[in-house]
Amino acid sequence: MRVAEFLPARPDLLWQLAAQMGVRYAICKCAPELTGMNPPWDIDALREIQRRFRDAGFTLYGLEGDQFDMQRIKLGREGRDEDIVRYCRMLRNMGELGIPLLCYNFMAGIGWHRSGCRFPTRGGALTTCFHLTDVPDTLTAAGLVSAERMWEHYAWFLERVLPVAEEAGVRLGMHPDDPPVPSLRGIARILSSPEGVRRALRLSGSSSHGVTYCQANFKLLGADHEAMIPELGNRIVFVHFRDVEGTAEVFHETFHDDGPTDMPRLIQLYHQAGFTGPIRVDHVPTMAGEANDRPGYAVLGRLFAVGYLKGILQTLNIPIEEH
Repeated sequence: MRVAEFLPARPDLLWQLAAQMGVRYAICKCAPELTGMNPPWDIDALREIQRRFRDAGFTLYGLEGDQFDMQRIKLGREGRDEDIVRYCRMLRNMGELGIPLLCYNFMAGIGWHRSGCRFPTRGGALTTCFHLTDVPDTLTAAGLVSAERMWEHYAWFLERVLPVAEEAGVRLGMHPDDPPVPSLRGIARILSSPEGVRRALRLSGSSSHGVTYCQANFKLLGADHEAMIPELGNRIVFVHFRDVEGTAEVFHETFHDDGPTDMPRLIQLYHQAGFTGPIRVDHVPTMAGEANDRPGYAVLGRLFAVGYLKGILQTLNIPIEEH
């Protein structure tokens, strides 16, 4: 497996710490509000970010998240045709530069969402939490968006991007909805159950149509890891290594070694399924001495979690790819 880190597009302390931890693979969100550059549909911008990583000893293995505003595509609004052209151009750029992975989601209106970011856990560390009852019941500006409409928009998206991704040699890793509840403020979330994931995969058998196995999300959407990981098999193209306590309606993040999931067992299951792709730690606690200004993405929790992950891999004699 390839131990990766979610790194910013500009060199910072985390780049240095990742290198010191022996992490050689980078995953990056290259949206313009984070880079100060054009989105990655501009090959020169993407090439410059890749160069920075290469010069620092990293391989830019994949992009993650919305690389530009995707709401017209996700909500089926006027202008989505121009946006899909840009998306396909981005995929071709990734193929030309040898960046083989794109982790994406199809959450419209409201993306990754938490109702709190100061949930106290072991030793007073802070984690994020979600309580559905704390979410306002008012509609967003998008109004009511049914599951049927979201499925139509998602099928439209896949029909246009998968042939381009396949030709470019890029695998798309569909991320489940987070939190995986049926709807938030009137907008349906279609990738919020095992059957939703299965239905999405049935839309295309393309080799580029894969899954990001975000462990905590799959737990919250009711999947049995022992059955789900073998079922998905080679459709798993990326793994988010994290854990939670609770249900989709009420949960909080945990330290990676302190949640309800048998984490070494999941690593065994990925290995048995033939997974050799990137795996990165995700949603870490904020620890003593840190400002809680980046909930889920503080530094000390990442150091702990990467060490824990590498320890599991080495104990199980699972090779860690470094080149």
